[in-house]
Amino acid sequence: MRAVAASEPRVSAVRPGSSPLRSGCAMAMTNSLARPARRRENAPWFPELRGPALLLSPSGVRRKQPGYHRNGQRTGRQLPEVNKGLVGMAYWYEGPLAAFDTETTGVDVESDRIVSAAVVVQDAPGVRPRVTRWLVNPGVPVPRAATEVHGLTEEHLQHNGRWPAPVMYEIAQTLAEQAGVGRPLVVMNAPFDLTLLDRELRRHRASPLSRWFERTPLYVLDPRVLDKQLDRYRRGRRTLADLCAHYGVPLEGAHDAAADAQAALEVVRAVGRRFASRLEGLSPAELHTLQAVWHAAQARGLQAWFALNGAEEPVDPAWPLRPDLPAAA
Repeated sequence: MRAVAASEPRVSAVRPGSSPLRSGCAMAMTNSLARPARRRENAPWFPELRGPALLLSPSGVRRKQPGYHRNGQRTGRQLPEVNKGLVGMAYWYEGPLAAFDTETTGVDVESDRIVSAAVVVQDAPGVRPRVTRWLVNPGVPVPRAATEVHGLTEEHLQHNGRWPAPVMYEIAQTLAEQAGVGRPLVVMNAPFDLTLLDRELRRHRASPLSRWFERTPLYVLDPRVLDKQLDRYRRGRRTLADLCAHYGVPLEGAHDAAADAQAALEVVRAVGRRFASRLEGLSPAELHTLQAVWHAAQARGLQAWFALNGAEEPVDPAWPLRPDLPAAA
């Protein structure tokens, strides 16, 4: 289940108890993958941003920009030692990836709850993935409309689901483990799933999601943002089902968290292969930063389109996490 809500632009790292993303991210960055004609020796590929570079870390310490990879040699500034392995791969879409997805009681990240979640880990294309699933008794009514989407009834969740607090802890711990080994995390419409998880952690654990990434940042790959940037003039919707159809990815059991996570992971691999020449040399760390800029631009464009057509639906430009409100319901 996916949604877009209103918020101020916020794209930066976070401190404990503060908004997860701060405004003012793109100083001189553009919305293209074009490379500059000349580049200073040992200079980062893209202009440095104000504040930490969008990594899910609350430390408030300015992190160094990732180095640029070319012909197996690293230039520019270095990633933390723990992340030099997987995140520096020249062809990250052919390497280890993880994916995360949720099913929920609704589409409001501030008040709705997670009823199921899954993390899928795949070490290479074609390798059988490892899947971890969670079923949650949210402790609140499950609307019929939500059940019609994912098939999970309130009665089934009450008898088979676990209480939210330990589940949210396990999910956050699992994502932190993926970050610890430098494995990029694929999340379709990341601002929805990651923000919902953040609110659940605040609600049941009194702790934001960012606390789990104090030592190592989490690099997110969002197939919707990537596809919309790299194939921006293609007509049609860009739901997970639409992207699977476009890239020839099987989607079995749609609106099952594990099935959706696996499909999103395969879509990201397909996007990487199709646009390999345009993504050459960009690491997941760099793509993480660029996606925040691209998503903000996409949100502005959609907002302008709504205004042109007389609609007042707000579009949130924050990515990959929406700023926290004073309290989660």
